[in-house]
Amino acid sequence: MERDTAPAGCPVSRGSDGVWRVHGYDEARAVLRSTTTRQAGLGIQMVEKLPSSIRRPVLYRDGPEHREHRRQTARFFTPRRVDEHYRDVMLRVTEAQLDHLRTTRRAALSDLSFNLAIEVACAVIGLTDSRPGIKERLDRFFPEKFGTPGFTSLHGVYWMMRQNANWLRIYLGDVRPAVRARRRGRRDDLISHLLDEGCSAEEILGECITFAAAGMVTTREFISAAAWHLFSDAELLAHYRQSDEDGRRAVLSEILRLEPVIGRLSRRTTEPLDLSGTGDESLTVPAGERVDVLIDRTNLDERAAGPRPEHLRPGRPMSDGTGSPGLSFGDGPHKCPGLHVALLETDIFLSALFAVPGLRMATPPDVSFIDDIASYELRRCVVEIDSAAA
Repeated sequence: MERDTAPAGCPVSRGSDGVWRVHGYDEARAVLRSTTTRQAGLGIQMVEKLPSSIRRPVLYRDGPEHREHRRQTARFFTPRRVDEHYRDVMLRVTEAQLDHLRTTRRAALSDLSFNLAIEVACAVIGLTDSRPGIKERLDRFFPEKFGTPGFTSLHGVYWMMRQNANWLRIYLGDVRPAVRARRRGRRDDLISHLLDEGCSAEEILGECITFAAAGMVTTREFISAAAWHLFSDAELLAHYRQSDEDGRRAVLSEILRLEPVIGRLSRRTTEPLDLSGTGDESLTVPAGERVDVLIDRTNLDERAAGPRPEHLRPGRPMSDGTGSPGLSFGDGPHKCPGLHVALLETDIFLSALFAVPGLRMATPPDVSFIDDIASYELRRCVVEIDSAAA
């Protein structure tokens, strides 16, 4: 997939629009780990319009309160917990999706992967008491094309009313039943933790939507991207099939390095940000500036990924302190906690999918991009089972 990215060269540049763009790995990591930057993307404009009495979702908080929340919720995402609590869910849902494929012999890959991502994320969050129709509610909340809500045009009013209605549907159909069940008796999940923190149902709704976007939508896209690579590269597919779980995760991590679902993270500096220690020249980003970290470019930095970083090479040696997916899960205080969840469920699903006899990709996906975050969407990829394999 081809994205519009900054040209190679200086790892930090400032555009004519005043936005700083970071496409060097070390410089990007310094920005993301800084405690003097704040969220400047991912819908922050809408969140800033909320009344001050409503606690912001964790994605939009910073400082000691944010760090304490992340410390307390980290236990839901450890490798051991993911394996012990969610592996069985992943196996069960994967088998149900493949049973559907075997029966119909043809299905949209994005539907199969979204059904998996929904159930796994719901198990982590605690959305386990929903009314029927959660997939349809989420499809409406995360449509393929977004409009801009507002009050200055009929188009804006339409999208404002539509999004408000979608919030209400998810609240009534999913969040309120889960909150009521956990007020009667706590469980070992995120919603129970939020209730213990004193969050209202409305605040829990905001957190659930945030985790739905991070845990459901991005996983759906990555599963489709990884499957596309495997369908398109017979040698890579053979290597994936012959590898143990660690080897398969190395393949997925390398694909994710090259195909980060979120290609741009934006921050705003609250104090001068010194990046001098990461390069040969002195560089300080002033306070109040927007900084865009271009993840799809930073992951191609030879200093981090070694020679020929644009080539897919599972298990490639990375520089000290550099994870195999690069910065695809972010870094610093806002690093996405779901790395182990996403990689395990993707591997469980794809290893089972590619074990189906006669499987083939009938049509490749259509590719579109969400410009604000340089995120891809893959739709209408159809997989089918050759009738000769029946």
